[in-house]
Amino acid sequence: MERSEIIIGGDTAGIEWRVPVFRFAGSDAKAPCVYIQAALHANELPGTALLHFLLERLRRAEADDAIRGDITVVPQANPIGLAQYHFSEMEGRFDLGSRTNFNRDFPLVALAERDTLLEDLDRRPAADRLKRALLHKALGADLMLDLHCDDESLQYAYIDEAFWPEAADLASALDMQAVFLSDGESTAFEEAVGHAFKHQGGDKLKTVPGRLAVTVELRGKRDVYPDMAKRDADGLWAFLAGRGVVADPTQAAKPYAGPAVPLDNIEMVRAPEPGTVLFHREIGDAVKAGDLLATLITRPGEPDGTLAVKAGHDGLVATRSSARYARRGEDLMKLACHEATRKDRKPGTLED
Repeated sequence: MERSEIIIGGDTAGIEWRVPVFRFAGSDAKAPCVYIQAALHANELPGTALLHFLLERLRRAEADDAIRGDITVVPQANPIGLAQYHFSEMEGRFDLGSRTNFNRDFPLVALAERDTLLEDLDRRPAADRLKRALLHKALGADLMLDLHCDDESLQYAYIDEAFWPEAADLASALDMQAVFLSDGESTAFEEAVGHAFKHQGGDKLKTVPGRLAVTVELRGKRDVYPDMAKRDADGLWAFLAGRGVVADPTQAAKPYAGPAVPLDNIEMVRAPEPGTVLFHREIGDAVKAGDLLATLITRPGEPDGTLAVKAGHDGLVATRSSARYARRGEDLMKLACHEATRKDRKPGTLED
């Protein structure tokens, strides 16, 4: 195993950021190369825990000469966000300097233009340099997994339709309960990698066999437990074995049985008024149109001081907010529905 660091100079004097990178050299030049990172949103830590245990297994595999394809692992990809604390709360999703989501504004380049990402780095802000360095590493691989988590959530993934259904093996190996089929039209890390894979130097490709760019949502922010992380690491190992990245004949592929729905089928349930949130449905519940999802206490103590929030479509409760007070318009839930929930959704991500 080779350990190196991405070193990012700060935007003010005396600050330097270091990102540990672990690399395992494969023995088979024909085996897929893999890049895996976690905690690009620095306060989303289930992936960091998963990769801690996966790295243990990869070190054992290296000793047994079982690493076939090159594997690069970045278990904590965002030291800038990791250091951002405001009133004792880590602010790991947005760069406080630019107010930009750490998982947005990645450059969209063709695969043949990969090395242009590193041009004139010294003239760019630290967060941009970090993004470009991570993206450059990812574009050296065939398979890229970006490990995130939601607030309160099922295990699910965002997968570009260009990689589906080939990526069903990942959904199965990680016991995902849903897959959101994305359109690849944002500047998030996963979609920037997908953009390069689909634009390899010529016309846009509709499918990219043997390639993968995926955002894995490892349940919720509080789902950081040793047994859970070890189980997820075992699932990721099974995926790597199935793709021939590691040698393990004991692993047998199983079909993915969950739903795979386009983003147009995701109902974003929002608070129509501010208030205290009383949820009536749990994550994983199947609901029908008209079912009561939550009650908002909008005017405490008043006879008419509550507001019912109901499902607009039949579907599965995929995510839920952990906050119990909602401002007007804030997201309460995501429902994975059996039909399109709206026709005016703009291409790109569901949330900022």
